[in-house]
Amino acid sequence: MNRAGAEQLRVNGRDYAWPRRPVVVVCIDGSEDAYHERAVADGRMPFLERMLDEGSDLRADCTMPSFTNPNNLSIATGVPPSVHGICGNYFYDPAADAEVMMNDPALLRAPTLFSAFSQQGARVAVITAKDKLRRLLGQGLEGGICFSAEKADQVTEADHGIDKVLERVGMELPSVYSAELSELVLAAGVDVLERDRPELMYLSLTDYIQHKHAPGSPVANDFYAMLDRYFARIDALGAVLVVTADHGMNAKSDGAGEAQVVFLQALLDGALGAGAARVVLPITDPYTVHHGALGSYATVHLPAATDVAATAALIAELAAVPGVATVLTRDEACARFELPGDRIGELVVISERNTALGTTPDRHDISGFTEPLRSHGGLTEQRVPFLVNEPTGPLPEGHRLRNFDSYWVGTALAAGRPLTG
Repeated sequence: MNRAGAEQLRVNGRDYAWPRRPVVVVCIDGSEDAYHERAVADGRMPFLERMLDEGSDLRADCTMPSFTNPNNLSIATGVPPSVHGICGNYFYDPAADAEVMMNDPALLRAPTLFSAFSQQGARVAVITAKDKLRRLLGQGLEGGICFSAEKADQVTEADHGIDKVLERVGMELPSVYSAELSELVLAAGVDVLERDRPELMYLSLTDYIQHKHAPGSPVANDFYAMLDRYFARIDALGAVLVVTADHGMNAKSDGAGEAQVVFLQALLDGALGAGAARVVLPITDPYTVHHGALGSYATVHLPAATDVAATAALIAELAAVPGVATVLTRDEACARFELPGDRIGELVVISERNTALGTTPDRHDISGFTEPLRSHGGLTEQRVPFLVNEPTGPLPEGHRLRNFDSYWVGTALAAGRPLTG
């Protein structure tokens, strides 16, 4: 029971059971069902194969845009971006006339489950691969553990609730562009689970492998085999394990491996004049080596004088461009994707499965890529795994399973309760 003696906690309008044993949610950044399905078929994930026979092998939708920050914060808050406010890795603030990274806790408009549970006495541990998420996910956390693998050599008991992480797990600090960064998250998570038994744990990995290697490839299978070993250890420690993803991943290239990119800023400069419109690519973050800031979703800020007729004509022109799947107005995008209207442009553009969106060719350097471009952000990367080491039982009638249902499902199972809406 929590500090108030209740067996559940209401957070952001949703009720969560108070868990009687640890709930561990693992977010495999950039995963889609084909990755674990191919690894299982190739005999590389024996534990997961058994787990899915005895537990739950489901699929869920992630939030749109299918990027890292919006989805990690949706999982952490249990609600979509229209509520928590984080609608990209990056956005344009018209009031400040500034382009802003969405990693400042001041931008978060809703409390996380981690802060709410910790303030009611729960032990909480949050471990991320990249440091860009740490401050957002740790906002309001009381007395818990929160650190990033990227800066595991700098953690202290006073600032992060833990110290000597690398010594505890017997690893050296990995490169941010490596599979080992995700392994460090999992190794540290198992260590904390065994020693501290937190009620809630969140382990958020990196999509470096998925950006470079397709499902079933030797490198991808090696990575998922590593995940399997840690999943087995988490299960053996008696936790409810929920494995999901923040988004999927697709090749953004033709049959020859050449990148297929629609350069929106160049198109808009030609239609409206240089710099009249502003294209924002919310995939942009400090880690562009593996995707070149090319994703499947963009927002467009139009000149203030653009009237309804001109906007409609522009929508029609963009929608006719090969590789563009959907062009929506701000109101349409907010209604369909549950977005905060004050943090997107007048238009939202989404590309087709094998096409990415860019600004102008000179702003995206992918000349050093050794593999074909793979990226995400659109509707074709919205379907993600939702795997549980116990049977969930039936979902409420009509419930659309989302990746941000992870703790709703996990805490119910950990409390021995049926799922309710």
